[in-house]
Amino acid sequence: MRAFVTGGTGFVGSHLIHALQAAGHEPVCLVRSPRKAAAVFGGAMPTVVDGSLGDRAALRRGCDGCDTVFHVAGLTAGRTPQELMAANRDRTRDLVEVAKASGSVRRFVYVSSLAAAGPAPPGTPRHEEAPEQPVSNYGRSKLAGEQVVRQSKLDWTIVRPPAVYGPRDTEMLKLFRILRWHVAPLIVDRAQELSFVHVADLAHALVVAAGPGGERTTYFATHEEVVTARALITLAYRAVHPETTRDAIVFRLPRFVTTGALTLTYLAARAVGRRTLLSPDKAREFRQAAWTCSSDAITADLGWRATRSLADGLPETMRWYREHALL
Repeated sequence: MRAFVTGGTGFVGSHLIHALQAAGHEPVCLVRSPRKAAAVFGGAMPTVVDGSLGDRAALRRGCDGCDTVFHVAGLTAGRTPQELMAANRDRTRDLVEVAKASGSVRRFVYVSSLAAAGPAPPGTPRHEEAPEQPVSNYGRSKLAGEQVVRQSKLDWTIVRPPAVYGPRDTEMLKLFRILRWHVAPLIVDRAQELSFVHVADLAHALVVAAGPGGERTTYFATHEEVVTARALITLAYRAVHPETTRDAIVFRLPRFVTTGALTLTYLAARAVGRRTLLSPDKAREFRQAAWTCSSDAITADLGWRATRSLADGLPETMRWYREHALL
């Protein structure tokens, strides 16, 4: 396929570009910074289109001659709910309209999030047929983006990953940096249940989802294992300190401390015009008992299955951080 990829220099998008190239496809990457693209891809540079999601002319250039669009770009943190909607719903609508008008695009793959579906009951990972109940502004904006895609005339596939980790991820890096000091202050309940997917597995799922069999379908893409927040800390600590037999010192921060810190962080970021994932809105996600999902449907329909467990993926991620002098 010749595929137009938004967010191609980002964490998930860059791994998707490599997966497309490895499978013999031709990716076309929308980039705001050609210099960043050169740094990310090196000698494996895809075709690039200079521009942003708000630039319809750039979107038209990107879609020209492509049969598939992978919409990976999105905003995970916003200063207001309206900013999130503008990025994740309105810019998705712009791209869908340009793709439809191109005359060449037939398939639209939208990278959504488990947050669009909402949390799961403890012990019962979410399946696709369960009604959506997002609890955050981010989740509601991603669900709104899904609805735009479903209403399009294109053949579409929506993929909802849970928490994604792996080389180039900055969120897991924050946890690893804390664990260097042998402590882990938890802002969620120790027993909170979590699903994860390694970024390379997710990239493979996206490539598979663009093939035959997944048209007009929504899938969760996750590893089958479910871990508690406490178990995640243990696995991450072992990746950071493989030589030790000790456990990290884990303590739960009181809710009032967490809420106050998130509020202050959000207000400080907003005062200087910056975005942050740490906000009172995010606290609603932290307080849920389970963020878990099942990939049974994508396995049954398309044969995809995640292969990297946290026990394998976290040490690999740690090695990448060290190789790039981030830890």
